[in-house]
Amino acid sequence: MANEMGQISPSDFAQLQKYMEYSTQKVSDVLKLFEDGEMAEYLQGDAIGYEGFQQFLKVYLEVDNVPNHLSLALFQSFKTGHYSEDTVKNDVVCLSDVSCYFSLLEGGRPEDKLEFTFKLYDTDRNGILDSSEVDRIIIQMMRVAEYLDWDVSELRPILQEMMKEIDYDGSGSVSLAEWLRAGATTVPLLVLLGLEMTLKDNGQHMWRPKRFPRPVYCNLCESSIGLGKQGLSCNLCKYVVHDQCAMKALPCEVSTYAKSRKDIGVQSHVWVRGGCESGRCDRCQRKIRIYHSLVGLHCVWCHLEIHDDCLQTMGHECDCGLLRDHILPPSSIYPSVLASGQERKINKTTQKTTDDFTLSTFEALRIDPVSNTHPLLVFVNPKSGGKQGERVLWKFQYLLNPRQVFNLLKDGPEPGLRFFRDVPGYRILVCGGDGTVGWILETIDKANLPVVPPVAVLPLGTGNDLARCLRWGGGYEGQNLGKILKDLEMSKVVHMDRWSVEVIPQQTEEKSDPVPFQIINNYFSIGVDASIAHRFHIMREKYPEKFNSRMKNKLWYFEFATSESIFSTCKRLEESLTVEICGKPLDLSNLSLEGIAVLNIPSTHGGSNLWGDTKKPHGDTHGINQALGATAKVITDPDILKTCVPDLSDKRLEVVGLEGAIEMGQIYTKLKNAGHRLAKCSEITFHTTKTLPMQIDGEPWMQTPCTIKITHKNQMPMLVGPPPRSSNFFGFLC
Repeated sequence: MANEMGQISPSDFAQLQKYMEYSTQKVSDVLKLFEDGEMAEYLQGDAIGYEGFQQFLKVYLEVDNVPNHLSLALFQSFKTGHYSEDTVKNDVVCLSDVSCYFSLLEGGRPEDKLEFTFKLYDTDRNGILDSSEVDRIIIQMMRVAEYLDWDVSELRPILQEMMKEIDYDGSGSVSLAEWLRAGATTVPLLVLLGLEMTLKDNGQHMWRPKRFPRPVYCNLCESSIGLGKQGLSCNLCKYVVHDQCAMKALPCEVSTYAKSRKDIGVQSHVWVRGGCESGRCDRCQRKIRIYHSLVGLHCVWCHLEIHDDCLQTMGHECDCGLLRDHILPPSSIYPSVLASGQERKINKTTQKTTDDFTLSTFEALRIDPVSNTHPLLVFVNPKSGGKQGERVLWKFQYLLNPRQVFNLLKDGPEPGLRFFRDVPGYRILVCGGDGTVGWILETIDKANLPVVPPVAVLPLGTGNDLARCLRWGGGYEGQNLGKILKDLEMSKVVHMDRWSVEVIPQQTEEKSDPVPFQIINNYFSIGVDASIAHRFHIMREKYPEKFNSRMKNKLWYFEFATSESIFSTCKRLEESLTVEICGKPLDLSNLSLEGIAVLNIPSTHGGSNLWGDTKKPHGDTHGINQALGATAKVITDPDILKTCVPDLSDKRLEVVGLEGAIEMGQIYTKLKNAGHRLAKCSEITFHTTKTLPMQIDGEPWMQTPCTIKITHKNQMPMLVGPPPRSSNFFGFLC
């Protein structure tokens, strides 16, 4: 066996990454053992032999027996020349090279990985890649492409042309600067060299346990799983098996992207036996007799269900069915190296080397969506809503292309935003609570996207105040996701205001809690409601098992509100703070307040409308605020405030005074209409003289004396659901 330096096989590399995924060790921990620990005996200067290398792998990967072929391949990847199993055991490799390599795989920056691979292939160490070294790179890229199931017959001339394009100055060789420039802009070198394996469609099913409420038959052995018994169902193709049949199951037939130029642009049906839940053929409209669930076929992309006999009457092309507006079919996603040379040149002139945010394996794939569609980028927080978040993740992986659906607990929102960055007309669906939505909006803010996409919300949290105001409901309870996606097609864009919060503490001996956010999306408050929220937050952190349902949360909130009404910890709040709106003092002298709330949306604490209802006048429902003066920065006149309607996009905040916990409870239970309307304004400043409870978007903290400035930051496009059949008390959305 011969193995050139840096040319570990893609399958070996994939196996190595699996070991690393489950290991808890760090390179630094293992190096300490070599420097002054139990493995110092294997160190020969700065080198280790094969036996020492095996010990390194054993400790680092936490595996007792690393497969011999893998350890041999890895060992030789740090050497030049050829080897045999007999002679390699007498050789040594540099420990610093080994540690550098694994450190980069642990979480190195893309540019560091690029520099390391350049040095691996620069075998004569002259600082450039000559034609022979470039040829070795192309050979490795071909091996990786074959492993990824790409059509290699058309790939070699493309790779040769691509490597020529990397030689920007036309010198006939590639310098380190040219290599870094290409890898950071237009050429996914790390993927093509096998250092990133996120593109592998490996035929593995995405199993999840499932109990079946109707008779279901195993796709492998074709015997019954049993009514109410648990089996395994694939999220991608709905292939169903007994637990014991999973290891023998046929490979998953779902490919998530096109691997050949001939597959780009036109999507074909992908038929899988069984899974015909509707029981009716979409072709002939006759019943599919599902006494045996393996009768019939369903397409994993358009979700059509047909008789076996109707297959020959079906066309080859798949239009992705009722959800075509949201789906990115595999034919719309393809390796960027398959783009024409002209397209790559255009990209080269338009893209610039940027920070780590844009250096991504997702640049290895290009998206060319079906015309007149709006591909959906889905972010799911699996921990939101108990187990609902996980179930929603599974369902969207089937309804859409899995490459559109991102688990926020794995990688956060950045990979999805990078992948969709240049996709025209795409939309975002955030599945989670208000905190998850705020996280996504903040990440979008920092991403510097060419076009900011509109955002919809599937509410999985506890309060879900923003989702309520945008007509997506107070909480997802297992409704049909296909219907929700159809509602999303009919949604409209509203530009929601977002506000910056600056907290300037005074010099005191007391210590404040950390301020949770610097941005307000929903509301800010000081006093009684923040005190209740703070006690709720502390108890939930201490006993999370007691806060595992919306109903329990409401009961706890009611209990804390009751005790707050007894102790009145924020009594005479107006004596502990002053308020300025747009530079003018707000007169609180005639009021006895225990709280002040600043509202961007008319919903707090899971549906409480502190501003209260405003009767809509006859005629133009959107002319209310204009009649008050669209340019008016401050409104404090009580008579005018009675007619003001909250508006997500008017660049003004509503300020409400709260008299106490009893009033909060009355508003919460709808026994009272609202708090005391104090003002509408475009800027507000608080000066506090003692430690007070505060909260931003439901996240509370205790704040020492300070100055708080709230100013308009920007607007974010949000999607508003279609109007409900019944009237909505949020007048500005009706």
